[in-house]
Amino acid sequence: MQFTLQSIPNSSRFQFPRKSYKNEFYSSNPTPFQPKPSPKNHFLLSNNALRTSSFDYEFLDQGTQQTQKLPIVIRDSGQVSRYFWDGSSLNLVRVDGGGSPSSSSSSKDDFKEQFLRFCSSSLRNFFIPRRVSGNYTGYVKWKFLHRVFSSALQVLATQAMFRAIGVGYSRSLSSAAALNWVLKDGLGRLSRCIYTASFASAFDTNLKRVRFSTSVLFSLSIGIELLTPILPQYFLLLATVANIAKQISLACHLATASAVHRSFAIADNLGEISAKAQIQTVCFDNLGLVLAALLNLLARNSPRLQAGLPFLVYPVFSMIDLFGIYRALEHVHLQTLTKDRLEIILTSWIRLGYVPSAAEVSKEEGISFWGKNGRKQWPIRIGCLDSKAQLQKLSMMTMRSLSVEDFYFICLETSSEQDGMLLCLREGAGIEDIIMGLLQACYMREALMSGRWGDILKANEIPDFLIREWFKLVKESKQLAQADSFRFMEQMIKSGWATKNILLSNKEQARYSFVGD
Repeated sequence: MQFTLQSIPNSSRFQFPRKSYKNEFYSSNPTPFQPKPSPKNHFLLSNNALRTSSFDYEFLDQGTQQTQKLPIVIRDSGQVSRYFWDGSSLNLVRVDGGGSPSSSSSSKDDFKEQFLRFCSSSLRNFFIPRRVSGNYTGYVKWKFLHRVFSSALQVLATQAMFRAIGVGYSRSLSSAAALNWVLKDGLGRLSRCIYTASFASAFDTNLKRVRFSTSVLFSLSIGIELLTPILPQYFLLLATVANIAKQISLACHLATASAVHRSFAIADNLGEISAKAQIQTVCFDNLGLVLAALLNLLARNSPRLQAGLPFLVYPVFSMIDLFGIYRALEHVHLQTLTKDRLEIILTSWIRLGYVPSAAEVSKEEGISFWGKNGRKQWPIRIGCLDSKAQLQKLSMMTMRSLSVEDFYFICLETSSEQDGMLLCLREGAGIEDIIMGLLQACYMREALMSGRWGDILKANEIPDFLIREWFKLVKESKQLAQADSFRFMEQMIKSGWATKNILLSNKEQARYSFVGD
């Protein structure tokens, strides 16, 4: 298979037309002097001059006076206004959907419809930033569902813990409560620090997966807190375990919030989006408090129902909570590049010939607890050589064939479960080298999937002809990747991907170097 890179011709420079100032002020055939038009005629002349543009003008008859509707519309805070010329002054008037003045259409429009439209516009301006991507509204809708029911569950869990302290330590309630609360909070914050330090890189490379996993952990922690009235003697143990899970979830939420907000920003308004997110959280959580208060109010006459109410609503509320956060994360389309995201883009580029958008990659990437590499044929891994999982002779000859100009190499990996490929990066490899290496590995994977390499690699000895075929495949795939890289990077930039950096996990950041480096 041959592939040639089509060069893009250089666009010619834009030439400004030269202007002869002499001809502008002096004419070889001067026209006779014409009198200056009167103000009335001047308006008519300017009107005719305006009609030479591509906009159409409309005149509204209002008695003996003509009102001209100008083609300028002002949109501010959900309100639409338009400029009108009444013959002597310029007026800015609010208009409805059809473009007619609100004063002339107020008799036709129902007051209730106008009031609902005003409330809808006010709520939107209160919760939604001015300039965000189109998927932000869907994200806020599912966030509302998530925050309301999560807040209601937290209220019920806190009430259950208070009842547990009162049952288990009725004689020394205040001192025992203070001691247990301090212990559980201290251990929870310590675990939060350990978790953040250990999995900090996962917040960037597996943002959706980690955030949804910690949301499940948060929901389970509420269930543990609801058990404290049943087992008051184990209050400290249960409360500490629940608080550790909550602190881990909180750490993940705070660490990933800026990346989620940045994915919605279409301008440099990250501060506005963060501020609106705080407003949403406060309002939605307060609605959750109201929901929990209403449930307690309904069960106030039955102590048995009030004690069993959390266990009745917990399965329903937790499922709605997790469903809301899952659907909200589906509306988050990250433009940053990771290894898995870049592999999806490269596969679409090779098979379909185009670079998918962030929304398409987000749908393909999905949200799951485990990665998708185990379900792919010939998965690609970035890291260092594992001598136990390598084809010894093939890996040795691959390393011997390296030159000083090479900043990566590709070899095969074998295991009892599945065969795969390894991309090993050299110290000092840049973004272009990583993209080139993954592009070459994807081309090689297409060739490996079409042949019988899997059956051949299961043999104990690798024949010499297979080694020759391997190096031939490496050479041809590298030529294809080099010819394809320029157009690919151009399409990546046009599709809105952030190509200045690729986020890699700790294991993917392993590098090799030559002995003389």
